[in-house]
Amino acid sequence: MGGLIRSIAEEIKREEIAESKSFAKWLAIGSVSGVVIGLVGTLFHLCSSSAEFFRSQHQWIIFLLPLSGVAIQLFYDAMHYSHDKGTNLVLLAVRDNRNMGPRQAACIFIASVMTHLFGGSSGREGASLQIGAAIGSFAGRRLRFSEDDRRIMTMCCMAAMFAAVFGTPVTAAIFSMEVISVGIFYYSAIVPCVVSALTASYISSLMGIGRLSVSAVLPEAGPVSYLKTALLGALCAMLSVVFCAAMSGALKAFRKIKNHPLRAALGGAIVVVLTLIVGDQTYNGTGGEMIVSSFSERPYIGAFAVKLVFTVITLCSGYKGGEIFPVFFIGSSFGSAIAPLFGFDCSMGAAVGMTALFCGVTNCPVASLLLSVELFGSKGLPFFVLACAVSYMLSGYRGLYSEQKILYSKIRPRYINKRIGDKK
Repeated sequence: MGGLIRSIAEEIKREEIAESKSFAKWLAIGSVSGVVIGLVGTLFHLCSSSAEFFRSQHQWIIFLLPLSGVAIQLFYDAMHYSHDKGTNLVLLAVRDNRNMGPRQAACIFIASVMTHLFGGSSGREGASLQIGAAIGSFAGRRLRFSEDDRRIMTMCCMAAMFAAVFGTPVTAAIFSMEVISVGIFYYSAIVPCVVSALTASYISSLMGIGRLSVSAVLPEAGPVSYLKTALLGALCAMLSVVFCAAMSGALKAFRKIKNHPLRAALGGAIVVVLTLIVGDQTYNGTGGEMIVSSFSERPYIGAFAVKLVFTVITLCSGYKGGEIFPVFFIGSSFGSAIAPLFGFDCSMGAAVGMTALFCGVTNCPVASLLLSVELFGSKGLPFFVLACAVSYMLSGYRGLYSEQKILYSKIRPRYINKRIGDKK
């Protein structure tokens, strides 16, 4: 009996030592990564913000957008990175251990800043995921990590970069673990992702980088308001399908132009013409001001559609940046514009539209729900969980990232392992 007890004690001791070593290792790596990526993310945010500010003071620079597109493509060709997979490469870096490195980080950093400077419609968050993943993948190889640890390192730096740029560390950590293969979480990465995201967000906040400062006026809880919220979530699901289909269709259309610089120049010229038709540059760049204003006043009813067109043309013709911030613009302006039809305050419509559309295009309901809590507080949790649930189920098997996999059916408890880009 005594021998059995000693054997059990020794086994428990071995497991505890292994777990403690792993915990200490990833706690240290997450902390260091958070500091380093926090500084990189702050630099990226400041550069892209400065670029947008410069354009706002010198609006004539929009006419150079086609030339900037040519320059971006020539730069990518010179870096031997002409067949860029964008955020899809991030998913492959985690799931299939594809290599990323400084070349990818430099390309997306410089090209995104150029896109913002000259008036392309794109965001920072998608680009930040690519930069973070590239740094993490490279660091994992240089540190001679195992394949599994390299995957964790990639997610760790993704989370840190997203948190540094957008200021929502909890969302960043969960999103990095959820977006790769919908239906499972990479729980082995939870400590490094959380630690690095919190650290990076703190570092960027010390540098003056803040998150969106908005709030939502909630309706009285009850069956009627819940029903209205569900309906708004369903409309956002439909909008997510339209957006993803537009991105896919436009990408195929632009790819028929085999000359990359010519393709970008054409896309840039279209954006310039559309800007002249609109009469201002509200729909160029990230559009952060419109997102904030959607929470205080009802925007032009077609603002979401205009931003959608600007974004699709910009990103599909070869300019760089992220898709997420434009999604926030489209969702918040759409929800705010139709909020009176439901008897909601425009801020409630903007909040639901923003989170539900994000859920629909990324297929990440948990991260979307946490985003609503970080931005709007926990009091509206029942409304946002309902909107995200409806949007997730009704958005089908489309998404922004063709390499994303949905492992389990949205309507049945069945394993399907379906890639977003698969035709069947």
